[in-house]
Amino acid sequence: MYVVTNRIDLKKGYAETMAPHFTKGGKIQELNGFIKIEVWQIEDDADYDQMYVNTWWETEEDFKAWLTSDAFKEAHSGKSKNSEDSPVLNNKIVKANVLSKLN
Repeated sequence: MYVVTNRIDLKKGYAETMAPHFTKGGKIQELNGFIKIEVWQIEDDADYDQMYVNTWWETEEDFKAWLTSDAFKEAHSGKSKNSEDSPVLNNKIVKANVLSKLN
């Protein structure tokens, strides 16, 4: 299993309104190897919101196929991180292979 986390820093008060944009569903659900998406709001005393958008994939290759898919382009069309109106302050992508788990 392969997990990709987009760690997003947002202007204070935006996490709860932004989260549903990542879990509204769509063509990503039809892609080979897609398992699920979860959005977490991180609890700490920062003066901004921290949100982790986690996607689970069967393999790294499945995730890479998402990056080059029409579904990815459609999901990210019209979004600009550099816009002054954007609530996004910063983000970092973290990728991980799941080596062990307990259900």
